[in-house]
Amino acid sequence: MRDGHIHTPFCPHGSQDPLEAYVERAIELGYTDISFTEHAPLPERFIDPTPNQDCSMKLSQLERYLHAVAEVKARYRNDIAIRVGLEVDFIPGFEEETTRLLDEVGPLLDDSILSVHFLAHEGQYVCLDYSEDMFADIVRLFGSVERVHRAYYETVRQSIRTELGRYKPRRIGHMTLVRKFQRRFPCLEPMDEWIVAILDDIKQFGYELDYNGAGAAKPLCLEPYPPGGVIAEARRRGIPIVYGSDAHRAADLHQGRERMDREALSVDNRPQPS
Repeated sequence: MRDGHIHTPFCPHGSQDPLEAYVERAIELGYTDISFTEHAPLPERFIDPTPNQDCSMKLSQLERYLHAVAEVKARYRNDIAIRVGLEVDFIPGFEEETTRLLDEVGPLLDDSILSVHFLAHEGQYVCLDYSEDMFADIVRLFGSVERVHRAYYETVRQSIRTELGRYKPRRIGHMTLVRKFQRRFPCLEPMDEWIVAILDDIKQFGYELDYNGAGAAKPLCLEPYPPGGVIAEARRRGIPIVYGSDAHRAADLHQGRERMDREALSVDNRPQPS
């Protein structure tokens, strides 16, 4: 019972639930291993494109965050394994700044995730998952839903293949996040080739896959990131899969887990072609 993707009160767009509330809830649910993976500070020269500029904690909070998680890790060491981690954004054009941050903080981390939330388009950046209205603006900017999907998957592939130093995260976060608003913005073009290419890259580089329950709770998505069919392909490749609730409040822990476990079990028991 592991949850490898949990946020904290240091997230400016999350809740103020204390770290202890997450830990106590995880213990109550039967988890034996959790990772706090707060959004890492964005590069200093990057301008957060969201209205409240609240996508991540500030650099000035990083030391306090690491200390706070280390403190609860020590306090609960006899009850549950707690990992100190970060969710790091891959932003095209900011690879050097990201590498410097990882070089500085990497030795202090037990776990980390590499995620794509921002897309670049003609010199400007957009936040993919902020809101359905902002996603509508992104579709207009790119010209179609299908172009947004292709840009997202291309950026995910770039994140996997880009050198970010010895402390580059080994787990790829919510690899189908672009589907968050799919019930309002369906993608009519199959993206199977992109999905397969990403999984092949993950396998080639020896990375893990974040099996993220947040999408299952989003009303315009209603499926995990990635969905069961992608997990089946990942399993066929022997890619390590780590469940992540992506909780931004203590009540979000375990979200999607029972359904995801059932789907994963059905994949395991599915007859394989001869």
